[in-house]
Amino acid sequence: MTVNLSEAWRGALGCAAVAATLLAAACGGSSEPTTHFHASRIVAFGDESSLLVDSGDHNARKFSVNATVSDTDQTIVCALNPLWIQGVGNIYGLVFPECNNGTPPVFAPVSRIRAAFGARAADLGTQIDAQQAESPLGAGDLVTVMVGANDVLALYAQYPAQSEDQLVATAEAAGAETGRQVNRLTDLGAKVLLSTIFNMGVTPFGASERAAHADTDRAALLTHISSRYNALLRATIVNDGRKIGLVLMDEFVTDVSTIPGAGGFTNFTDPVCDLTKSQLTPPSSLDCTAQTFVSGGSAVFLWADNLHLSATGQSSLASLAISRAQNNPF
Repeated sequence: MTVNLSEAWRGALGCAAVAATLLAAACGGSSEPTTHFHASRIVAFGDESSLLVDSGDHNARKFSVNATVSDTDQTIVCALNPLWIQGVGNIYGLVFPECNNGTPPVFAPVSRIRAAFGARAADLGTQIDAQQAESPLGAGDLVTVMVGANDVLALYAQYPAQSEDQLVATAEAAGAETGRQVNRLTDLGAKVLLSTIFNMGVTPFGASERAAHADTDRAALLTHISSRYNALLRATIVNDGRKIGLVLMDEFVTDVSTIPGAGGFTNFTDPVCDLTKSQLTPPSSLDCTAQTFVSGGSAVFLWADNLHLSATGQSSLASLAISRAQNNPF
């Protein structure tokens, strides 16, 4: 099988992973793990950044850049261009049921995705409840959590009817709620890889909102709301590194958007997916592939669409998370 990932694409993914690992080490990770935790299963909580959408063939699509068999065969290959949760699963030899079409497929994979499209902080508790009802979490389980971007977007949509101070206060409450649910996960015995949300002000959506409104710097408003959500999330979790591996995706994205060439990205402002080529209603990056890129689009774009990471962006997030999984004293 010939896969349509070019050598340049493979190289960009690899460079992004290396750069993310170096940034993770600079954020306080130890060079040697004090324990050798090995996950027996992975359970993914959060929003669509951790979601594999399976149409029934166990060959799911992603809100990112989807790999295909070749330039002429548009069949999706879900194991390639993996989401960050898949990247973490790969180091433990674990797959999710939604992407399980290998030869042969894994029999009865135990990992689960509870993440859902549009999920917010208030949904995290329900997702945990669903997992507990099916198969309670405990020692040996590694869970991933990334949620809050949709909270920021929902709050931003209330501006200017709601003041910036009101929006920030609500964002802080949402961040604290996520933190409480993460603490609940650790109380259940699971180890947690928790990612901060990226700065929504530096997304293509943030840039378009800045250009469309003259009343205030809308990108700066999105940044403020995002940063306060993250601040209360971090202030609420009980974290000595032994239960929670904190993945600072907000800092990574900010570095990429402010430091030329950081992470190997040369375009951090534009979506790589041309959604006018989407066959879905509404148009979505779920059917974005290398064949539906914008002119000049490549692996060095950070964003798939206005709000979601490209395959290389997901690879960077995976590398940060893997560094925490391997270096934290779990």
